[in-house]
Amino acid sequence: MRPFILAETNWSVLKQERFELAILPWGATEAHNYHLPYGTDVIEADELAAASAQIAWDNGAKVVVMPSIPFGVNTGQSDIYLDINLNPSTQFAILCDIVETLNRQGLNKLLIFNCHGGNDFKPMIRELGLKYPSMFICVSFCFNAVDRKLFFDEPGDHADEMETSLLLYLKPGLVLPKEKWGAGKEKKNKIPSFSEGFVWAERKWSQITADTGVGNPAKATKEKGERYFKAITEKMGALFYEISKADVNDLYE
Repeated sequence: MRPFILAETNWSVLKQERFELAILPWGATEAHNYHLPYGTDVIEADELAAASAQIAWDNGAKVVVMPSIPFGVNTGQSDIYLDINLNPSTQFAILCDIVETLNRQGLNKLLIFNCHGGNDFKPMIRELGLKYPSMFICVSFCFNAVDRKLFFDEPGDHADEMETSLLLYLKPGLVLPKEKWGAGKEKKNKIPSFSEGFVWAERKWSQITADTGVGNPAKATKEKGERYFKAITEKMGALFYEISKADVNDLYE
């Protein structure tokens, strides 16, 4: 039993416990090329959040990791079989109930540990901040915690070299043999401005990629995944500690 993992601990422990920071991992259930499981984002959220919390806990931070939310916003993948979509409004309703519970019980710091690129929590946090002024709510996209270029050769953003390396390290039995891997080739928008970053439209996933991957996984290895995992968890573990110990009424200098 890890006392900082809510799903593993029990009332005999928790009735005497008080935490400083709640961590809510949030993933998705979706196709990840041919070779990675639909639960890739949930596996990453579970494993990265738990390992980061272990680091913070060992240094004296009172953190608790809640069970991962396994579904995310997948509106651009509506025709990909069994990609499970939560509309943003549904996500917001779920998040509202969780925040209301934490606020009522006096656990006033929440970090949303996001591991799915389709999730966008910033507008929700803005609204919740007005409704619950005593709550400090923040969100991380943990894959941006360290520079991926230091670990991987091929850029990508879905079932790519990075995610394949992580799953080879975390759950190698769920990764198909390399001859099954798709190339992850992405078709770009014919209007150049959409590639320049100042205009956005949702990508229709089945139109931009043949295998549901975006990014070539060919150079992925377990060793790369292990190095990247440890770098992220060290960075995120330090962040968990800092937020836990911070006076949220005195954050700026």
